[in-house]
Order: sequence, then structure tokens, then C-alpha cells
Amino acid sequence: METLEHMDMNEFMKKIVKGTYVLFFTADWCPDCNFIKPAMPEIESDFSQTKFIAINRDDNIELAADFGIMGIPSFVVMQDGQEKARLVNKKRKTKEEVESFLTDALK
Repeated sequence: METLEHMDMNEFMKKIVKGTYVLFFTADWCPDCNFIKPAMPEIESDFSQTKFIAINRDDNIELAADFGIMGIPSFVVMQDGQEKARLVNKKRKTKEEVESFLTDALK
């Protein structure tokens, strides 16, 4: 999974203008983020047609705000620069919940 360096919204949108991406908003101090992180390589493998980008919310606070991310971990599916779906809340997410969301979002 690619880890995004600090980037503003304009730069970021140029990066994801083509293709399907799953944005994984996270932070090192977040216990619910750390709960799902061990499952992320398997999730990424199960959805190998999609590019995953980990975005540290603290390093990209403006980008997270531009996306309206209030709770982490959060997942946003982008296709050709357009938001397709999001799983955003402050609750702990299981591998099964994330995969169910992605299955529905990537239809």
C-alpha cells in the first residue's frame, strides 16, 4: 500500500484522476486504526484491481478536512477522480465490514 506524503487537494486530485483507489485515512495514535491495519494487506490482496493509499490524517489534515473526514479509520473509494463511496465513522471496523463495503462500492 502506498503511503501518501503531505499533499494538498489539487495535487492529490491530479494523482488520482485515472483509476480506482481506496483511500485509507488513519493516524499512528488511533487504536481503531491500529486494529484494522494488520488486516489491510489481505484486504488489499482481495481487491487487487484497486490501488490503496494510506493517508495519515495528522500529516494531511487539510486534505482530510477537504474530504470531510471527521472520524478515523475511514475509507473513501475514488474512481477516475470522483468519489464513489465512503465508510466514515469513529467506530472500529473489522476486516469483514471493510470487505463488505468494498464489494458493494466496487460493483
